[in-house]
Amino acid sequence: MNIAIIGYGYWGPNLLRNFSLVKNCKVHTLCDLRVERLQSTLNAYPGLQLSDNIDEVLNNKGIDAIVIATPVFTHYSIAKKALLAGKHVLIEKPMTSSVKEAEELIEISLKQNLVLMVDHTFLYTGAVQKMKSLIDSGEIGTLKYLDSTRINLGLFQSDVNVLWDLAPHDISICDYLTSEKPMSVQATGISHTNNGIENIAYLTVNYQSDFIAHFNCSWTSPVKLRQMLVGGNEKMMVYNDMEPSEKIKIYDTSYNHKSEEEKNRILVDYRIGDVFIPKLETKEALLGMANDFVNAIANGTKPVCDYNLGLAVVKVLEASQLSIKNAGKEVKIA
Repeated sequence: MNIAIIGYGYWGPNLLRNFSLVKNCKVHTLCDLRVERLQSTLNAYPGLQLSDNIDEVLNNKGIDAIVIATPVFTHYSIAKKALLAGKHVLIEKPMTSSVKEAEELIEISLKQNLVLMVDHTFLYTGAVQKMKSLIDSGEIGTLKYLDSTRINLGLFQSDVNVLWDLAPHDISICDYLTSEKPMSVQATGISHTNNGIENIAYLTVNYQSDFIAHFNCSWTSPVKLRQMLVGGNEKMMVYNDMEPSEKIKIYDTSYNHKSEEEKNRILVDYRIGDVFIPKLETKEALLGMANDFVNAIANGTKPVCDYNLGLAVVKVLEASQLSIKNAGKEVKIA
């Protein structure tokens, strides 16, 4: 299987390295408009074709699949051309700049019978896989909340706000862990650079049940935090991606409540138990994603990050953008 990678910026080198390790797969062509960035790859990857012409790559009949690692606003146009040219497509997160664009790409992929997948790499980490298995087994109980913090100092983007840049990671994790789809969002944010692009934002996602999710994103924090709290009615989990090894801690902690009508108050009983730190898979998540893409093409399997999950993330992001621009107004998700 011959694959072409379009875009060799921050994430491109990681994609090239991992796809080169996948069995029965060859990175045939590397494409970027800045040819000088590509020259350094020739020593490590002899035989790799280099190009600065996207259309030339898309029309190459020797290429089976395209991996798109370009700015978000270019995803739709490149992916559409690739699908119409008969190529399977993997797009970096987020999938597109709008729900309309994502839905059109899905429609084309279905008509062409081609794999369309989004690279939400965190879903392939040992930590997220462990959380998923604990939730599916019922050990955590019924999910009640998810609270995520993803903050650091920089990197300010010039085309998308902080939610479009950082929140896709955690929105995708939330969608993967929960079976329920969101009902509405409320978001607030502020731009300290006077360009209308928010560098700090807070997003709340509402559901039909009593589950709620909250996301805190910032480019202007003095510390780097990557933490997620997931609470069920049986146990609670803390996922700290900054930890080198003990990324997941499971707290055997819960509470029960009842009403005391005579005194018109809520009585809450707390249960504090042990803390368990599970052993996690240590394989590279991006390699797992690359294998999943190739396997979906070769064997027709459903990838973890299929187009439905990619679309779900874009739906939340688009609604959050509308909410921010309307002073935190609640926006329904279709």
